[in-house]
Amino acid sequence: MKLTFCGGARTVTGSSFLLEAAGKKILLDCGMFQGGKRLRERNYGRYPYNPAEIDYIIVSHAHIDHSGLIPRLVKDGFRGRILATPATVDLAGIMLPDSGYIQMMETEWVNRKKRRSGRPLAEPLYTVEDAQAALQYFQPVDYYTPYALSPQISLTFFDAGHILGSAITELTIADGSGTEKIVYTGDLGKANRPIIRDPDILEEADYLLLEATYGSREHEREEQKVELLKQVILETVKRQGNIIVPSFAVGRTQELLYYLSRLMKKREIPNLPIYVDSPLAISATEIFSRHPECYDVQMRLLLQNGQDPFNFPETIFTKTVEESKSINELPGGAMIISASGMAEAGRIKHHLKHNLWRPEATVLFVGYQAKGTLGRRILDGAPRVRIFGEDIKVNAQVVAIDGFSAHADRGELLRWLGKFRRRPKQVVLVHGEEEALMHFSSLIQQELALPVFIPRLLETMELAPKGQPAADAGVSVPEKAHELRQQWQSFQEKYTRRLEQALLMAETEEQLAELEKELANMQKYTM
Repeated sequence: MKLTFCGGARTVTGSSFLLEAAGKKILLDCGMFQGGKRLRERNYGRYPYNPAEIDYIIVSHAHIDHSGLIPRLVKDGFRGRILATPATVDLAGIMLPDSGYIQMMETEWVNRKKRRSGRPLAEPLYTVEDAQAALQYFQPVDYYTPYALSPQISLTFFDAGHILGSAITELTIADGSGTEKIVYTGDLGKANRPIIRDPDILEEADYLLLEATYGSREHEREEQKVELLKQVILETVKRQGNIIVPSFAVGRTQELLYYLSRLMKKREIPNLPIYVDSPLAISATEIFSRHPECYDVQMRLLLQNGQDPFNFPETIFTKTVEESKSINELPGGAMIISASGMAEAGRIKHHLKHNLWRPEATVLFVGYQAKGTLGRRILDGAPRVRIFGEDIKVNAQVVAIDGFSAHADRGELLRWLGKFRRRPKQVVLVHGEEEALMHFSSLIQQELALPVFIPRLLETMELAPKGQPAADAGVSVPEKAHELRQQWQSFQEKYTRRLEQALLMAETEEQLAELEKELANMQKYTM
């Protein structure tokens, strides 16, 4: 058995991992690379496999960075089966054609310049028609129901608690030497979020592919994030500005509506108009209503009591381009929720163009902003950004609330991993930027004493047969340097605390002299 990392390696996008086992070739996710130009160019690169030879694609969830290259794969010869939960199948049915539309529109924009300069025209990565053609290969598989990929390989989905229909993939593979369990988390959600269930706890795995998007960060607590949201709204409305929210159409938009409906019901914020300006988000919200099997207890109770947190009088769903344009002609004091979540495409770019230069406005980020995206540049404090060929000055207030992220943070990931009763013989960290991966790797080794591997793009990992230890994946020089730096920082912190304690407790000149001598010796080694 072997595993090749075709994407999602030392980056948060393009998740795709090729598992070759028991005579089958299985892709775990087939995501699109998003972010800077170099990352996006990978979407057009050569495959490290023949698409026609892939037997299955297993999709953890519908987000484009996990599913967005499926139409290209089908266009280039894939004819196997695509397995996902029923909710993910429904969401893919709207998200992949929407992605195809974006590819076509962006290519047309590029080709306008090419025509004027007489250069060869570009082809879109795939079209709406390509995406629709790919949908026929999807097959729904329910949570907790084993599905045989072959006599030797069985698949079971567990709830990942990330977005509607998101799944942890467990593959049980039997070969001549025994049975191996390979677990892939996809994107792991947080506990105690509204609407959907908490992530399932798994207790056994031989090999674990674990995401680490927030492996170096902690989110705000539940009450903190709601309070921050409330303050952002109150302060912006007082300035008579608009609140512009780049939001992922699936998951984040519905969660925001949930909290806004609660805050208005309690009269903690004014009844301001809330524009959901994303046809995709509108369609996704309709799909949410069709999948109550994914809801948590609180959401079910709300619906039983006749309260629909997605539809309340202040919410205005804008479907047409004309309705979208009219929003920017209105006075301030509204919230505009629009896709995409990283501000890379879609209607959100128009709203940013019309509001970024206004000091009374607020741009509120409620999700991860990958390196190289427009959202990341704004969040990192760029004084100006370029939108539709025009330089826009950033005068608006820029606020990020990490607590709205649908990803587990560092502590939650560590607690989830700590629940394994049979410890994995190898933890493989994926879907994270390099610094977060290395930081989280050090934490896992220090606190759980588990072996960790951080793969590079297109690296292949051999999976040891049952009863044998995992092959030593080795540690790269940057990883070792990062580990040593972490150890040094930890030592500095502990030494400083001990020295401060000793100085506070010193009662004689002799004790102070001893501490002074110790400090002088330390300085010799650090000069």
